[in-house]
Amino acid sequence: MQNRRDFLKKAGMASAAAAGTTALATPYVHAQSPIRWRLQTYAGAALAEHVVKPAIDAFNKAANGEMEIELYYADQLVPTGELFRAMQNGTIDAVQSDDDSMAAPVDVSVFGGYFPFATRYSLDVQALFYKHGLAEIWEEAYGEVEGVTWLSAGSWDPCHFNTKEPIKSLEDLKGKRVFTFPTAGKFLSRFGVVPVTLPWEDVEVAVQTGELDGIAWSGITEDYTVGWADVTPYLLTNNICGAWVGSFFANSDRWNEVPDHLKQLFRLAMDSSHYYRLHWYWAGEADLRVNGGKMELTTIPDAEWATVEAEAEKFWDEIAAEGGRKERVVQILRNYRSLMQKAGPPYRYG
Repeated sequence: MQNRRDFLKKAGMASAAAAGTTALATPYVHAQSPIRWRLQTYAGAALAEHVVKPAIDAFNKAANGEMEIELYYADQLVPTGELFRAMQNGTIDAVQSDDDSMAAPVDVSVFGGYFPFATRYSLDVQALFYKHGLAEIWEEAYGEVEGVTWLSAGSWDPCHFNTKEPIKSLEDLKGKRVFTFPTAGKFLSRFGVVPVTLPWEDVEVAVQTGELDGIAWSGITEDYTVGWADVTPYLLTNNICGAWVGSFFANSDRWNEVPDHLKQLFRLAMDSSHYYRLHWYWAGEADLRVNGGKMELTTIPDAEWATVEAEAEKFWDEIAAEGGRKERVVQILRNYRSLMQKAGPPYRYG
């Protein structure tokens, strides 16, 4: 009997100690600081409200205190052209941008943003990346760069000109000072356009002061959303690309520190962001052309615009001639275009 009493006494003490340990351990786990990231987008505040903020807000809520992402807008922490280096050295943890604008030191960066006539519709981007092999090429390219992990690509809007004066012919483009993306600007300079680089937030004022004659950075949805429709009363319906290609990136060390379940949650948030933009832009591009009321639509005749498309073929050849992954990407773009043309409507018309 004495042995039983001693056993029960010791067992009770052990159970109490275990319970105490559990009681102490649980608050400790919940009290630990969440993982905190700073993510900077290429977009200004008004545009970011649509292209990234809903997804980040949803992630933060779903992460339930385990992780929190602080969102910063264009040039808020570092200039857009320095985003890659800032992420690489850990000044910021993640980025939403195109490869081209942030000067990513990879050979495929030329295809980020607006590569002339690479796409016709927004869905082309997702199809090219996740069905036709571009995602694997991007992973390969960034796998060779220390400190940065490419995570996911998606599509934005088509690239139109919005200008202070109407554009009705290629001659009207000559000498126009235009805010645009690096590769798009390089291509457009063949038609007399003068590409201008400015901080995103300065663009509207630059149009008003005469520093800029127009913008080739977006479709009509963004023109209305960010206020450019108030200072550029004309929209050229011809576009040089059907969708902007942008991606999410992260500092590799910070990404590797994230538990697998939060990585998966962030991937779902990125997919949510991609999906939101698909319907937001698609609906806006049509509705605002018809019902916007602020911008007059102009068009360069098809026969004349065909010379721009022909010049894009030469541009593709020049990029492909540099070899390596660039040649592989251009070949994928050509194969995809051929497939869409053979498929016919609604994939391609004419």
